[in-house]
Amino acid sequence: MKERRTLKDIERRISDYLRKNGRMPTYSEMMELLGVRSKSVVDFWVKKLVAGGILRKDAHGFLIPLRPLSGLPMVGDIRAGFPSPAEEELRDIISLDEFLVGRPDSSFLLKVSGDSMINEGIKQGDLVIVEKGREPKNGDIVIAEVDGEWTLKYFRREGKSVVLEAANPDYPPIRAKTELRIGGVISAVIRKYYL
Repeated sequence: MKERRTLKDIERRISDYLRKNGRMPTYSEMMELLGVRSKSVVDFWVKKLVAGGILRKDAHGFLIPLRPLSGLPMVGDIRAGFPSPAEEELRDIISLDEFLVGRPDSSFLLKVSGDSMINEGIKQGDLVIVEKGREPKNGDIVIAEVDGEWTLKYFRREGKSVVLEAANPDYPPIRAKTELRIGGVISAVIRKYYL
């Protein structure tokens, strides 16, 4: 019986190859990877991946992922309250880049130092994803340059002025004496619990 392939399955196989080898497979390697005997079949799937916005070809014909192909399986939900029976089933493959980064062209990472945002759950050593060009709203966490020094704080507007507030009572609110520049709004926090 002939194996039925889906675009998601092809994407997963290419993703696995990319993760293991650190590069995209060649057409010959894709023949083996997809279990087909013809480069025309590989070309058929490549065209589908290109049309689906998953891959693109550069000027030399090399395949380049348009979005991260690596992802982790989403197998269910977990309660953070009282325990409940766990059911594990594959629901989808989630790319952490896609989940955490809404606008990759205007986002970057910073490593946190200090404890002024500890009560928000942002600890020393965490990574924050910063989105440039977004207008901050009251309560957003921002990076800001205040009188020549950068900081990570809550944004709060008071009339025509801006106050930056910590999530730690040991730190007083900050008001710029001469200059305030917002560098971006925090969209996500990443913490690694072990190496």
